Amino acid sequence: MNKMTAAHRTMAFGTMVKVTNLTNGKTAVVRITDRGPFIENRIIDLSMAAAKAIESIGPGVVPVRLEVISGADPFGGFFTVQVGAFKEKENAERLRARLNELYPPSTIQQVALDEATFYRVRAGKVSGEQAAQKFADELKAREGFHTLVIRLDEAPAGGDQ
Repeated sequence: MNKMTAAHRTMAFGTMVKVTNLTNGKTAVVRITDRGPFIENRIIDLSMAAAKAIESIGPGVVPVRLEVISGADPFGGFFTVQVGAFKEKENAERLRARLNELYPPSTIQQVALDEATFYRVRAGKVSGEQAAQKFADELKAREGFHTLVIRLDEAPAGGDQ
């Protein structure tokens, strides 16, 4: 929270990114250490320190530009598609089992947040972000899911996933 970090769904952990608030021109350099945001139409979640640096605390959501400074190829690697998040594990298990028949591998990621524990259901393991986005679009069209493309990678030492 007090470090210059951020969460991004598809950039590799450890990637350094320059974030510019397009409203005021303020910038911050952050390290990607977490996954998220899990809200449609948001591309990055900043730590409190980074949000203060670009003066986005008051408005909460501001238009930004991202520039990769260093790190892995942002479009390479393996990705999965999140198709649901449930408070009831049994509901997540039922969906995972159904998806695993059609779109293996399908997995569940358990996430404990302040308000509750969620079970995120994810389908497939796809090479490359562009191919993963195509797969997400197909899942949305065929199954009606609200999809999010997520990078599959390991958290660096001390990081969260």
